[in-house]
Amino acid sequence: MYWVMGVLPFVLLLLGFPIFLLLLITSFVVLVGFFDMPMAVIHQNLFNSLNKYALLAVPFFIFAGDLMSRGGITVRLLRFVASLIGGFRGHIPLTSLGFAAIFGAISGTTTAGTAAVGTLTYPRMREAGYDEKFASGLITAGGALDNLIPPSIALIIYGIAANTSVIHLFAAGIGPGLVMATLFGIYIYWHSVRVGITEHGRFSFREFLMATREGLWSLGAIGIIFGGIYSGVFSPTEAAGVASIYAIFVTYFVYRETDMKQIFESGARAMYLTALIFIIVSVAGLYAWLLTVSGIAHATVELITSIHSDPWVVLLVINVILLFVGCFLDPASALIMLTPLLAPVANTLGIDPIHFGIIVVMNLTIGTFTPPFGLNIFVCQALFKTPSGTVYAGLIPFVIMAIIALMLVTYIPEISLSIMRLLT
Repeated sequence: MYWVMGVLPFVLLLLGFPIFLLLLITSFVVLVGFFDMPMAVIHQNLFNSLNKYALLAVPFFIFAGDLMSRGGITVRLLRFVASLIGGFRGHIPLTSLGFAAIFGAISGTTTAGTAAVGTLTYPRMREAGYDEKFASGLITAGGALDNLIPPSIALIIYGIAANTSVIHLFAAGIGPGLVMATLFGIYIYWHSVRVGITEHGRFSFREFLMATREGLWSLGAIGIIFGGIYSGVFSPTEAAGVASIYAIFVTYFVYRETDMKQIFESGARAMYLTALIFIIVSVAGLYAWLLTVSGIAHATVELITSIHSDPWVVLLVINVILLFVGCFLDPASALIMLTPLLAPVANTLGIDPIHFGIIVVMNLTIGTFTPPFGLNIFVCQALFKTPSGTVYAGLIPFVIMAIIALMLVTYIPEISLSIMRLLT
């Protein structure tokens, strides 16, 4: 049975089956071949995997992010960020990175962040003289910050899978997200100096005031989400709903850059993307349940803890495993399947569950821009028709910076926990 659960999904993946289907087929084969259970357990577990209140936040955050992209909020946020960074060397790619970080605070999915940021900043980088390799690598890697900077759908899914506070995970994700963004920024500055691109730009206090005034309503979305959650006014799920209402109000009544047709189009797109995520979550939940009832989860805990190594060695092994898994699986699937296996290991070793959750999500975040199956890579290729080899080459420095950030976060827990303690 164990070899079927491990080998069959890999074989089906190589054959080109979509993730949800290969997990469903594997679960069905295992249930029929090795368990004497009624088939009703399949749809019961599929339903139970989605019967979580916190998952209601997913469609709302997707809808709010999409509508903000359509309704002028993202353009004004980009101008605000550009007004802050205008005096720095490499200010155009640095603006792209800063915009990705801020957009992560109003969105929740890496693919949405990659598309929104790339559409606005990729042409500007190319016009400034940055080559296709660097520009595509930055857009692809920068979009992944959405997975760490709250609100994050990946953190919501981990919180559900590990029965951990989503609010605490949101707060703990801020520090690691900023660390990764900082290392990306250092590389961007170094690259700009090395290639000798001189961009014409300077800081203007007048432009900063104008950008701030114009983008005040846009920045309000971030204030509502964070302020509402950490003041205790509403939960993350309620914050998602309020953010959606706020996005409709600002884009339709204040900026007047959307009409009812576009609002409904955003709603339809949110339903479509939510369905894609939820079908994976439901099937991965069934597979994770089989991992538990079959004894694989318990055996995994015993195997890892029997190594008798220091916790830092075990964390290193887990990081290597997760980085490898992230190259092939999307974060939602990996989180649902692996959290029941790895969370008990962290508890046994005495690792803070919030800190461990950030480590897991950060690993899988790196996977979103790591070849061959990083989701953000596909988005970048679809948007800009960039050859795979060019994107891969441009991503190498960002993957290195991200792994350095991962090591810092893994072995310095305060990067995650200090902001959490301050806000919660």
